[in-house]
Amino acid sequence: MTSITCSGKPRTSREQSMPWPSLEQRNDERGSRMARADLLLALVESGAGGDDLAFRRAAEALIAEENAKKHVILASQLADALTRRRKPGSNVSPLTRPQESAGLLHETEPMRRLTDLVLPSTVRQATADLVEEHHRRDLLRSHGVEPRHRVLLEGPPGSGKTTLAETIATEVAVPLLTVRYEGLIGSFLGETASRLDALFSAVRIRPCVLFFDEFDAVAKERGDTHETGEIKRVVSSLLLQVDRLPSHVIVVAATNHAELLDRAVWRRMQIRLSLPNPTRAGRIEWLRAWSARTGVRFGKSERTIADRLSDVSYAELEDFARDVQRRQILDGFDADPSSVTDRLLNMWVHRSRPVSDG
Repeated sequence: MTSITCSGKPRTSREQSMPWPSLEQRNDERGSRMARADLLLALVESGAGGDDLAFRRAAEALIAEENAKKHVILASQLADALTRRRKPGSNVSPLTRPQESAGLLHETEPMRRLTDLVLPSTVRQATADLVEEHHRRDLLRSHGVEPRHRVLLEGPPGSGKTTLAETIATEVAVPLLTVRYEGLIGSFLGETASRLDALFSAVRIRPCVLFFDEFDAVAKERGDTHETGEIKRVVSSLLLQVDRLPSHVIVVAATNHAELLDRAVWRRMQIRLSLPNPTRAGRIEWLRAWSARTGVRFGKSERTIADRLSDVSYAELEDFARDVQRRQILDGFDADPSSVTDRLLNMWVHRSRPVSDG
């Protein structure tokens, strides 16, 4: 039976061998066309109407879209043109050139996948939902809705906050940009706020995950009487900059001390996730997954190891597993894995610990 296309013409043999696109794919393609049309319309309307801020945002979104498509030369040319465009008397900051933001960000290529992580089911689902929103952002935008892009992660050290930020970047297929506080925080009045402006200006035109580790260092509660007026101005500037970021920049803020964060931070974060220390079941699951992924055998049951390392974080558990792998390589792969693991377990159980406040 001959297959007929929507136009009434018979499909060729090559077309017949190709599956029909699903309803979801057709909706996404339609959404992509509508979103780009809306973006171009906004660009022309804001330019013709003299709305400098709206023009800037539309242009930044267009540049980010070209960056996402790997049209690097065109994106660079558009960014240069936008950098040169500055209306007299405009209060919109010009784009920051890359050299002006040097030292403020550390860029890495993310590698971790969501399937590699052991997470509470609610955290895993929330992360998967966020990733889907960004994969299908054109469909959302065709309905006038933006994907969520502000995430707060809180939990004890080593609970996987940095790893989850990297995972989000991997799954969305964008670079991970980590804020460098040593380059951001200045000693002179107004210096930090100025550098914040340069940092956010540099990231606005590229799809990325912007990661703030130890977010409480720059987003402390402004009602704290022990903090200086300068810190309070920095927090106000930071929150304003976060508000202005387009949705193609996913801000992930992590903290070990959620109680120190300014209350306005909580209101701005669209997704707030708690990452606890691993349970016994979580440790067992992580060890099994790591062994399957690397091919390294412990020679002991994961339950035994999890019970011996009852007070470790996920980060420490990975350190232990790496120690076993390293030792097996040095001892030779004909060495008994059980004795290697036993030796390292004894060392880990008797390792130094931080002195408690009590």
